[in-house]
Amino acid sequence: MDVDESIPEPGESIPEPDENDDRMVVNSVEGFVWRVDDMKRLHRFLILGSETPTYYIVRPTLGKENARAILNLLQGGRGVEVVNEILKFSTQGRTVKQDPIMLGLAMCARLGDLPTKRKAYEVLPQICRIPTHLFMFVGFCEMLSSPSTGWSRAHRNAMKNWYIGKASDPMKLAMDVTKYQKREGWSHRDVARLTHLKPDAANVPDGLFAIMMYIARGWNEVKQFYFPEDGTPPDRSTMTTKVLKFLEAVEDVKQLTVSDVSQVVDLILTHNLVREHIPTACLKSIEVWRALAKKMPMTAMIVNLGRMTSIGLLAEKSQETRNVCEKLQNAQLLRHARIHPFKVLVALKTYIDGHADKGKLSWTPNEEIVEALEKAFYYSFKHVESTQKRYLLALDVSGSMSYVGCAGTPCITPRVASAAMSMLVAKTEAEHHFVAFSNEIIPLMIDKDMSLDEVLALMKLIPMGGTDCALPMKYAIEKDLEIDVFVVYTDCETRKVDIQPSEALRQYREHSGIRDAKLIVVAMTSNGFTIADPDDPGMFDMAGFDSAAPEVMREFILGNI
Repeated sequence: MDVDESIPEPGESIPEPDENDDRMVVNSVEGFVWRVDDMKRLHRFLILGSETPTYYIVRPTLGKENARAILNLLQGGRGVEVVNEILKFSTQGRTVKQDPIMLGLAMCARLGDLPTKRKAYEVLPQICRIPTHLFMFVGFCEMLSSPSTGWSRAHRNAMKNWYIGKASDPMKLAMDVTKYQKREGWSHRDVARLTHLKPDAANVPDGLFAIMMYIARGWNEVKQFYFPEDGTPPDRSTMTTKVLKFLEAVEDVKQLTVSDVSQVVDLILTHNLVREHIPTACLKSIEVWRALAKKMPMTAMIVNLGRMTSIGLLAEKSQETRNVCEKLQNAQLLRHARIHPFKVLVALKTYIDGHADKGKLSWTPNEEIVEALEKAFYYSFKHVESTQKRYLLALDVSGSMSYVGCAGTPCITPRVASAAMSMLVAKTEAEHHFVAFSNEIIPLMIDKDMSLDEVLALMKLIPMGGTDCALPMKYAIEKDLEIDVFVVYTDCETRKVDIQPSEALRQYREHSGIRDAKLIVVAMTSNGFTIADPDDPGMFDMAGFDSAAPEVMREFILGNI
């Protein structure tokens, strides 16, 4: 795409700024920076849900007014490019949440020209991989089409093809439509009604007809068709029989109560039912959770540690506890699940706290689980890939960094979060410097072999001082350091300064010749602030800090936002 040529790629030599180059604009401190064009703003939107260089933990409901870049690109005849970018970001898993992806695709399908609409519907199954995504896409399409009601033929056919396109694995579709029966205010029955879905055995691939009838008409009609009380049942393939047995199990388990736990367990083990299939009352049973835990994926297991402890399944010295600990300490399983160290740390701190951030769920932590999570935290650093950048991290060490939790992860204080992120850089990046804000910038001797407690103890030794986000760049100029990425970690308070961070970054770029040097300011307890120049692609703000924040930072550092 010709647009990408206007912004140097990471690692390319950066030409001197030229005020006569129309690819450059004047920033807030009268310096020339590379223009942030609509394609770059699209990338920001897909990852952040915002076109501004700020990651908000809490953001307003999305609408097309949040995606002006997409509208501009559509109006400029570049809709197919937009769809291709949406597909790339979605399939590569580079987005924090799915709603910007789904809104972007819906805008292309509803507001684009004919080639754009065709491309959007063509890639729909690759982007909407589970029903939750499909329902979110449908919801955005309805919002964009309001006040119009009905669906166009192209839209109806795309919805039908989403189901029919899964004919190669009917059991996977049966699992999806029963696990995600209703999401985002939409159900499969709603989609079937609006697409005028009328199952026809003659035109539906083997094994799929029963699922289509189940979606459109419900289980009772499926039973009447395949198991008629009077008359001869229709011929059915081995796959159809397998699908019917699964759907029957899903419907049977809905009717069971706490007095039928043995039947619930049998259905779980025989038909691989998951938590979403099980009646809420039955999820208070140790036996039910024991059955669910046997094939529970790593991420789901970590999320449910508190619940499984609260009901008594993860008792001290129990076989289930040993099984969980073995999985948590299996480096290969952790690598395969691609769980970031910060997510493991959040799970550890939440589990130690003995209660969830929301709701009434509470538990007494099992020390064996705590120990296994601590080991998992350190193991998980091994599969984080280096960015091959040179870092300077500046840490706020004031007392307020320990007063409250981060916005987005209340179980983690800003001090602990910044220490963990410092460990990440120390363990994965070859070239790094750490400093603390005191009465002046003070070097922090953090190395890759230090534990979290050791890093926190080191931070505690530094006399506290005010946070001036321009000081890291001034320090790097004074020490003649070569830095690609400056990161400032604070809670939310920064002191009044003589020089703006954007000006200090400009001065550093000029001094060092590293004209794509970047600055990230992370205000961990803030709900909103502005330091980054929106026209400077090398500045980025983070308001709050949640489990997705480290990956957002990585995308920015690698030049993808």
